[in-house]
Amino acid sequence: MSENRALRRAHVLANHILRSPSPSSKISLTREVCLQYTPPEVNESYGFQVEEMRKLLDGHNLEDRDWLYGIIIQSDLFNRKIRGGGGKVFVSPDYNETMEQQREISMKRILYLLEKGVFQGWLTETGPEAELKKFSLYEVCGMYDYSLNAKLGVHFLLWGNAIKFFGTKRHHDKWLKDTEDYLVKGCFAMTELGHGSNVKGIETVATYDPRTEEFVINTPCESAQKYWIGEAAIHATHAIVISQLEIKGTNQGIHVFIAQIRDQDGNICPNIRIADCGDKIGLNGVDNGRIWFDNLRIPRENLLNSVADVSSDGQYVSAIENPDQRFGAFLAPLTSGRVTIASCAIYSAKVGLAVAIRYSLSRRAFSAVANGPEVLLLDYPSHQRRLLPLLAKTYAMSFAANDMKMMYVKRTPETNKEIHVVSMGLKAVLTWHNMRTLQECREACGGQGLKTENRVGHLKGDYDVQTTFEGDNNVLMQQVSKALFAEYVSCKKRNKPFKGLGLVHMNSPLPVMPTQLTSSILRCSQFQKNIFSVRERDLLERYTSEVEELQGRGQSREFSFLLSHQLSEDLSKAFAEKAILQAVLNAEAKLPAGSIKDAVGLVRSMYALICMEEDPSFLRYGYLSRDNDGDVRREVSKLCRELRPHALALVTSFGIPDAFLGPIAFNWIEANAWS
Repeated sequence: MSENRALRRAHVLANHILRSPSPSSKISLTREVCLQYTPPEVNESYGFQVEEMRKLLDGHNLEDRDWLYGIIIQSDLFNRKIRGGGGKVFVSPDYNETMEQQREISMKRILYLLEKGVFQGWLTETGPEAELKKFSLYEVCGMYDYSLNAKLGVHFLLWGNAIKFFGTKRHHDKWLKDTEDYLVKGCFAMTELGHGSNVKGIETVATYDPRTEEFVINTPCESAQKYWIGEAAIHATHAIVISQLEIKGTNQGIHVFIAQIRDQDGNICPNIRIADCGDKIGLNGVDNGRIWFDNLRIPRENLLNSVADVSSDGQYVSAIENPDQRFGAFLAPLTSGRVTIASCAIYSAKVGLAVAIRYSLSRRAFSAVANGPEVLLLDYPSHQRRLLPLLAKTYAMSFAANDMKMMYVKRTPETNKEIHVVSMGLKAVLTWHNMRTLQECREACGGQGLKTENRVGHLKGDYDVQTTFEGDNNVLMQQVSKALFAEYVSCKKRNKPFKGLGLVHMNSPLPVMPTQLTSSILRCSQFQKNIFSVRERDLLERYTSEVEELQGRGQSREFSFLLSHQLSEDLSKAFAEKAILQAVLNAEAKLPAGSIKDAVGLVRSMYALICMEEDPSFLRYGYLSRDNDGDVRREVSKLCRELRPHALALVTSFGIPDAFLGPIAFNWIEANAWS
């Protein structure tokens, strides 16, 4: 035993002295094959021209969008970074900065874009072309950073549009150009600690003093403090103040005033207190603040008087005598905010889907057969089911957002009601969709989805606010169903045909639904339109009947609406989803026969069928039988397989520059390499 040990030691020493190679080990520390990144473009083909599809999706101002993309990508002010050995450029906010740093850099970015002429004409130019250009540039800003977008929204769409719509010439001349040039920085003080969606209940009071011809604004209690006011904590110099108006002891309801809250040096004005709202779950580049007023005096001319005015001796004058109609007139201009919120939500969903789908076309996991190659994530049917229906919905909602914007920029007094209702429904449905899409995309990216540089997870935190600001989604959907109820009752009482709110289909006989649903029937646009119309008609009749029955039993009208909330939810969803389907049908009808029309047809069928699968109303009220529901589910899976070859082309058609996505969308191995 000791002899063997001695021989072994002698052998080791001899090898060491002679520097002989060590005996080969059976264990290798290097794998024979390492994972390599293959760009999706290598194996995926484009079945249609992505440039043409992008024109269809963006709808307007492509050159303006690309111009602003370039401005942002080329500037170090937008946190420009080069990742990987390939020198790929990415831009995105640095979410690891403190709240104070995020606020400071957001304002610097705005001033840089101002210098580049991005906001030229946003308030001083009028007409559809000017408004569409503003929409397009605003959407690009939101894709980069929603804090930037929200600050612009507060300044231009809330403060600026309030002056534009509620004010008259004297206000326009004094404020609009200075607002556009950021000589004035505005905020919009409507929401209070105690009142958000219920604007009528706002407690701030403006009392007219005829001796000095001034309004005296007061915060009478803590619940009346203005809350969540974007730009108020640091940057705003002026505020739109939404307040009750009191004249000679009489409350005239909600009115709109201009108040200076800081001087040009940034000092808070006398009789005003301002506090910070603090850290939020997202959107920390926006300085949300709280405002209290203590006998703040403002001149009589600071009442925005397009709807109502007060004479020097304190006489109240309004062309609209009915207080409810007057209140509606004050809120009508806020429609523009809901239109932009809805359209920006869809561009956020596009970023998430572009990142997640590109990743799923280059990331592999597990093998389908023993010792076989690993499979691309998007080749798994379950992964297709997670992402492709959301992709189709995003396409459909993109068409709907474009239609809504066109309806808004071409609005007339006759169409104001319709755009108001449509924007409420689409604001709710599109922002909910964005949240769901970003969450699914985050999960579909696995651990990489947690990294802020890959964008998806943090977009979710930033865009979450959309579901509650400028109208809580659930409250907006209740207003949609009430508007449909009023239209239905009015037409029935006057025995007039339906004209507005997309209810023309109710003038025709009820479509007869086939009992057997084949693939060709399910994909037929007329069938899809019919079953969506049947759902809306039936739910509207059920809702009206239930409300009227409750009223007949002695309940008040408002309480009857509250008790019918479940049918209200079903109805408003049916209304919004039918409007979206109609938008896809309108876009598809304009296309010549060919590959793009075929792709849009697949997207439209996926949208229609996934809505049918996901909404319990189709089964609950018998629009589909249990067998039909199974047919729909199987067809959705077939559509997933058919959309799979188009996945890369569909997300490329979003037209989003690579720099606006995350590194995970491209060479995620190189982006995470040691170097």
